[in-house]
Amino acid sequence: MASILKALLLSSLSLVPLLAQGNYEVQVYPGQVQDPGTTMFELHSNFTVQGSKGEVNGVLGTEHQLHETLEITRGITPWFETGFYVFSSAQAGQGWQWVGDHIRPRIAAPEEWKWPVGASLSLEFGYQRYHFSPDTWTLEIRPIIDKQIGRMYVAFNPTFDRSFHGPSVSQGVVFSPNFKMGWDFTKKINVGFEYYGSLGPVTGFDLLREQEQQIVPAIDLNLSPEWEFNFGVGIGMTQSTDHLLIKMILGRRFGKVSKGGTN
Repeated sequence: MASILKALLLSSLSLVPLLAQGNYEVQVYPGQVQDPGTTMFELHSNFTVQGSKGEVNGVLGTEHQLHETLEITRGITPWFETGFYVFSSAQAGQGWQWVGDHIRPRIAAPEEWKWPVGASLSLEFGYQRYHFSPDTWTLEIRPIIDKQIGRMYVAFNPTFDRSFHGPSVSQGVVFSPNFKMGWDFTKKINVGFEYYGSLGPVTGFDLLREQEQQIVPAIDLNLSPEWEFNFGVGIGMTQSTDHLLIKMILGRRFGKVSKGGTN
């Protein structure tokens, strides 16, 4: 009986939404890295309007959680940058709490290689408290490809996640693809959609109802190379996904920024 109860608990915890680092940083990455000597400060603000409710074995539900993530990215060379995240969460009855920290080095294909697409690879590793995520130590391997085709911008992040402590350890490597497509209506306004998924282990995807699938209609404002603004509303398409999410990214670059900046 004890073994059955344990299995049920682990099964319940595995359904706690872990999409995009638990909705702390909902973003499809562009191919290029920060210019060397520049620093980007980004505030990721995400509010879950409809999500998981209650508390399961000490892990909080996501409904009505406000997540604020500070991301600091430093450009080291034309092909290398390092990012650092501080995750926090606020919820009625819980107050404002620190959730965890991640570090993210990233390398990119140098421009002199003249590849037809932007390409880079990031490794993100870090800790998040069990109270907010049953998987406390995780690694993310994120290949990144993007391309500007006339007025259309596309980016694809076929991401691979691995838990080192928590109920998802037994799943091994999980495939979590992200995709973005947008259209430049003007030089400053890009409108399109983003997709975020967590399909299950690479050795065999989960059933559709257990997968996480989210579509996010989004707008990007390219006001200047120094500033970044993104806003979107996420709609969950499976029962294991938070049903409604509002997200915003506000970023500011410091240092000598190239004319094009970073998408």
